[in-house]
Amino acid sequence: MLSSLSIRDIVLIEKLDLVLNEGLTVLTGETGAGKSILLDALSLALGGRGDGALVRHGEAKGQVTAVFDLAPDHPARALLTEADIADEGDLIVRRVQMADGRTRATINEQPVSVQTLRALSTRLVELHGQHDDRALVNPATHRTLLDAFGGLGPRAEAVSGLWRAWRTATTAAAEERARLEAAAKDADYIRHAVAELEALAPEVGEEAVLAERRTAMMRSEKIAGDLAEALDAVGGGGSPVPSLAAAMRRLERRAGEAQDMVRPAVDALGQALDALESARSHLEAAVRDADFDPRELERIEERLFALRAAARKYGGAIEDLPALAARFAANLAALDRGATRLAALDRAAGEAEAAYGKAAATLSAERKKAAGNLEKAVNAELPPLKLERALFSVALESDPAAAGPEGQDRVEFWVRTNPGTRPGPMMKVASGGELARFLLALKVVLADRGSAPTLIFDEIDTGVGGAVADAIGQRLARLAGRVQVLAVTHAPQVAARAGNHFLIAKTSAAGAKKDAPVATKVSILAEAERREEIARMLAGASITAEARAAADKLLQGAG
Repeated sequence: MLSSLSIRDIVLIEKLDLVLNEGLTVLTGETGAGKSILLDALSLALGGRGDGALVRHGEAKGQVTAVFDLAPDHPARALLTEADIADEGDLIVRRVQMADGRTRATINEQPVSVQTLRALSTRLVELHGQHDDRALVNPATHRTLLDAFGGLGPRAEAVSGLWRAWRTATTAAAEERARLEAAAKDADYIRHAVAELEALAPEVGEEAVLAERRTAMMRSEKIAGDLAEALDAVGGGGSPVPSLAAAMRRLERRAGEAQDMVRPAVDALGQALDALESARSHLEAAVRDADFDPRELERIEERLFALRAAARKYGGAIEDLPALAARFAANLAALDRGATRLAALDRAAGEAEAAYGKAAATLSAERKKAAGNLEKAVNAELPPLKLERALFSVALESDPAAAGPEGQDRVEFWVRTNPGTRPGPMMKVASGGELARFLLALKVVLADRGSAPTLIFDEIDTGVGGAVADAIGQRLARLAGRVQVLAVTHAPQVAARAGNHFLIAKTSAAGAKKDAPVATKVSILAEAERREEIARMLAGASITAEARAAADKLLQGAG
């Protein structure tokens, strides 16, 4: 509920701090005292349109703070969690209005957008009056209100879930069908591409590896040629080793005849042959290490050529070929198994549609039953409100072709104010006073089902009196047994039934000039003061003993 309201420098209100209680609270006062200012201030705090003209004359800014005491599981707290707003204890809403037209809003001292503030306010307060353009008058809310009255919320949520499942299944089937149709147009091309790319078998990063290997082999090719030439000179056909070895053997045979002359030459030739053998061994090792294979180089160049040709053919880079091959293969696989998969998706979509249609039809039947019960309940409230010749009805149209997440029903509250006239939407058919009483009857029936915790009624008793005003008071009191009710009223019969009574009046400084600034003051009335105010409401400016006696009677009857 709304536990307190603080207003600073808004129009005629300089400073106001109200502590509000449960039950029925009424605000009374003479015409022009500032009752509408109080509601305008609260509307501003709840996300209403800002206006620099609301700021008290001579001030730079005005401010309205509303504090709400909510249950831990109240829906408003879920919105705070979604918006990542601190939620501990009371909920504090503040709106600052600058004189230049700018506004600032906070929830629990955290800055928020006006849109967030408005979304939150719909869960906190409902404002009803002769010119109400929200809540019950808005046809967009009527289906939700009917579901709340009939206890159909869980079933409606289930229907919404089935709708989403149906749309998801339908989308999946449509996407598969589109893919198959696109693939079928190029089936031959795709099959050829798959065969060619599978034969080519490109690998990720293959181009870089081949290019590096090719560069290394071309570098090795030059070195390998010089090493092979040197090896041929040392150990090939032109090698001096056989001649030197033969010469050394001949000298060794002569060594016995001239030892001193031959031996040094034989030793030198042996060393030369050893050195040549060592050189040959090193050259052979070097040739092996050069790792040059002309056939491998040719294979590398052919592979690079094939990869580059495929990249040019399919429009891309070599590095894209593996992904392209996978995509072509997937398209071909989809094409091959597409009929089976599409049939399964179409079957799933059909089953989802059938499940939704069945649930929506059941919900529609239950809504029709709930609509009948709502009509009976509301119409039972109308005679005491001097609407005995009026009729409330629920216009419910079911159209499976126009089905949506909320089902297949369009719901709107209609009224007929006089026999023989055609019923129509409340806002178009009912006059201001009639509309207010229709709304009250509806709210009495719907109060504990989908209602905000605080209801504000702005002069819904205008133009009525006597028994009708008393009937309005009775219903407001009944409502106040389930939710917090604030009512701006001119009817003493309504004021007498309140548990809390605030008087709104204009004040000015003592001895002030006629044109001196005035301020709106709000004060809570004690029991004796309530008697005087209700007597004033009954008698007007001059309060008589008869008016006080009538006020006593009203208070006793209300008690």
